[in-house]
Amino acid sequence: MIPLIENVCVTKKEWITHEEMMNITVVAESTPGPIAINCATYVGSKKKGFWGAVAATLGVTLPSFLIILMISFFIDRFLEIKWVASAFKGIKIAVGILIFDAAVKMIVKMKKKPLSIIILSVAFIAMMLINVFALRVSTIVLMLAASLAGLFVYLIKRHKNGEASK
Repeated sequence: MIPLIENVCVTKKEWITHEEMMNITVVAESTPGPIAINCATYVGSKKKGFWGAVAATLGVTLPSFLIILMISFFIDRFLEIKWVASAFKGIKIAVGILIFDAAVKMIVKMKKKPLSIIILSVAFIAMMLINVFALRVSTIVLMLAASLAGLFVYLIKRHKNGEASK
């Protein structure tokens, strides 16, 4: 989803910059709700204020909601169809590939500073260890740990800059 959003919002329509897209992605991933909704809300707000945010959010959510509502009436019979069940397995794989593709594109475009590389490496190693050892770690705990690490880095930089300015 991220590559699709970036293609439309940054490349084709030029509503936002790549840097803003990176920031939206980070914020959207750490807030409740799908990234498409959070991104649409941000872009709508940036372009047309509050009502732009409302219109963009409804434009992204309403079609999916209506489709899911229609499917929910027939879901039990729908999933019994063999090719539908197989399609859902394929969709899982496709989603994984899209997430991997988005991660690679973001890594390629990120500023290659030592701190960025360290954060990326630690996050990747933690993610792999959690997955390999099938650890049940709450996403809330992970987000709090990342927030504390970010706060720690901020305070160190602030202290360092305070020392340098004296």
